[in-house]
Amino acid sequence: MAKTIAEINDRISKGQAVVVTAEEIIDIVTEKGAEEAAREVDVVTTGTFGPMCSSGAFLNVGHTKPRIKLGGGEVYLNDVPAYTGIAAVDLFIGATAVPDDDPRNKAYPGDFNYGGGHVIEELVAGNDIRLTARAYGTDCYPRRRLETWINIADINEATLFNIRNAYQNYNVAVNLSDRTIYTYMGVLKPHLGNANYSTSGQLSPLFNDPLYKTLGIGTKILLGGGIGYIAWHGTQHNPAAPRLDNDVPRRPAGTLAVIGDLKQMKPEWLRGTSMLGYGTTITVCIGVPIPILNEEIVRYTAVRDRDIVAAIVDYSDVYPQGKPDVLGEIDYASLKSGQITVQGQEVPTASLSSYPKAVEIANLLKKWIKAGEFLLTEPVAPLPGVESGIRFKNLEDRPING
Repeated sequence: MAKTIAEINDRISKGQAVVVTAEEIIDIVTEKGAEEAAREVDVVTTGTFGPMCSSGAFLNVGHTKPRIKLGGGEVYLNDVPAYTGIAAVDLFIGATAVPDDDPRNKAYPGDFNYGGGHVIEELVAGNDIRLTARAYGTDCYPRRRLETWINIADINEATLFNIRNAYQNYNVAVNLSDRTIYTYMGVLKPHLGNANYSTSGQLSPLFNDPLYKTLGIGTKILLGGGIGYIAWHGTQHNPAAPRLDNDVPRRPAGTLAVIGDLKQMKPEWLRGTSMLGYGTTITVCIGVPIPILNEEIVRYTAVRDRDIVAAIVDYSDVYPQGKPDVLGEIDYASLKSGQITVQGQEVPTASLSSYPKAVEIANLLKKWIKAGEFLLTEPVAPLPGVESGIRFKNLEDRPING
């Protein structure tokens, strides 16, 4: 049997759609089989809530009197530098930007108490943001300095645009050295003192559609507590990563570029985040609906934590030096148990992403769909798949004057 997105949307509009979360579909498929589950269920909802660099917001703050050309000048939002090389009053604030006077890691490890991710959270919360600017002045944009307050309710547009989110699998980070290290995977204790991971496993969007058969450009999603869309495949998208027999990747693979109206998002779902000794980022809420078009799709959505593996990587040497070595693979059920075995040693585990929040996101999206407040969209183009051969490439160290 097969369905179309149009047929599913018709059922949603009539209040007849059967919508379940990626947790709930597991028991349904176990009890009734994939064929019957595909017949009964229309949509499976997924969710993830974790730190996601490569995120940021485009802002159009409007013109002043007299006008000022912020493009090519210097702009700070709550002392965090914004990128101005776009146009007169268009800005971009990145999640990892930090104030010029932040000591960074001069006093190691640095606290990184405030950055671009925190500015975005404050904007969404409706707080006033201090904007200071210095421009070079032109005949049509004569003003050279500006100090004012902006508020998300008053600026023209605020668009969240994240060029790489919702990583399809990621490393389990450990530390083989004899000192504590500070990474984007959190604080790692020496001598395999802990292991950190950052994916919601069986609830994670791209684990529930591992070959991107229902996802593509234009897919409507839950983003930051509001409505968003998949805009493109994300940077470092690597569908050609090695996979298990169930098509789940064994290494970091697909990524999503996502976009949405920041003005209708919620601060509890976009949280500025400080990573000790590393920098700032933002923790992002993403929920993706998977339309159950056929039996194959429902089998994918029934994936369990025990069916998903991730690579264990040493972040004291292998990762920073760009070496390919891994210490082994471990399934997500074991990771979520709180303890794994690495090189014969029992190692406690912790997740940087929140599974309870992922459950909440999947249920929120389920609620919206069942209420007829969220219809699915037909992608206008697919994401590059395994057959594309796209692989993430690293920069080669080639001297300019070699």
